[in-house]
Amino acid sequence: MEINIQLKSLADKINQLKSRIETEESTKHAFVLPFINILGYDAFNPLEVVPEFTADLGLKKGEKVDYAIFQNNEPILIVECKSWKEKLTIHNSQLFRYFHVTKTRFALLTNGINYQFFTDLDDQNKMDEKPFLEFDITNLKENTINEIAKFHKANFDINNIVSNASSLKYIKEIKKQINAELENPSNDFTKLFANKVYAGRLTEKVVDEFKDLVQKSVNQFINDKINDRLNAALTKETIKQQDEEIITVEDENKVNTTEEELEGYRIVVAILRRKLPTNRIVHRDTQSYFGILLDDNNRKPLCRLHLNGGKKYISLFYDNKTESKTAITSIDDIYQFEKELLETAALYETE
Repeated sequence: MEINIQLKSLADKINQLKSRIETEESTKHAFVLPFINILGYDAFNPLEVVPEFTADLGLKKGEKVDYAIFQNNEPILIVECKSWKEKLTIHNSQLFRYFHVTKTRFALLTNGINYQFFTDLDDQNKMDEKPFLEFDITNLKENTINEIAKFHKANFDINNIVSNASSLKYIKEIKKQINAELENPSNDFTKLFANKVYAGRLTEKVVDEFKDLVQKSVNQFINDKINDRLNAALTKETIKQQDEEIITVEDENKVNTTEEELEGYRIVVAILRRKLPTNRIVHRDTQSYFGILLDDNNRKPLCRLHLNGGKKYISLFYDNKTESKTAITSIDDIYQFEKELLETAALYETE
């Protein structure tokens, strides 16, 4: 199963169960361990996942971090867990202390819903104050899933993740700054645009007037871009549907319904008309077979006739609706399957 499907499944489980999860221990078992399993590590294998991991912390002997994930007998990720009801705060976290006494380059702080991944970009062997990757598992975006996938056992590469962590860290901070400027443009941000369009002197009053203009301009620009993308997507979908309709028409034009197939249809109608109104028994010809349906519904096949390939066959459908193909010598043999056809029709009537 692909990681995005597994993460979506876990997110659905969290939304269903969190009201029943009362403790930190329950959070670990219900939310965090499944996440570790999604990363490809066996939570029940002590060579891969060590619970209550202890390292030598000098005066802080006996302190434990909730989990340590190992590869090649070395810890690659230490994990500290909180109850899902708790907000995450790195202050006083044991992760700081454990980070510099182990060989790991990554630490995870989580409450099973919110996840914060840390490394040592600022000072080597000292955990950063801010996470380079942060997300809510119940509201994941595609680019975030791609970053999570890098921690999967099959993909894990320390150098690759660390080199990318720097970009992630700065992108996150830049996005925060952009959001702040959109909500309340600063003087510097306002002057950046005002200088390009206003010929006069940028007095304090002019800058204040331009703040509103800049904010409106940026919002309109974003809305226009969104509308352009939506219109492009709708146009693309319309063209796709038109192409599909053309292909369908072309395929239908290739179908040649024979008199023998129509005669076979009439035999099936003769068998079933004692139980069903004839207007409910419909035929639909394809290049592969001649189908006979109940209520013109593809999910209610009564039988299929294969009459144009040299040998002749009839396909019947039983309780589990699987297709069973039987050879026949002529369409008159259809009468031999009266019981099966009536049972199939009755099956749909009881649904």
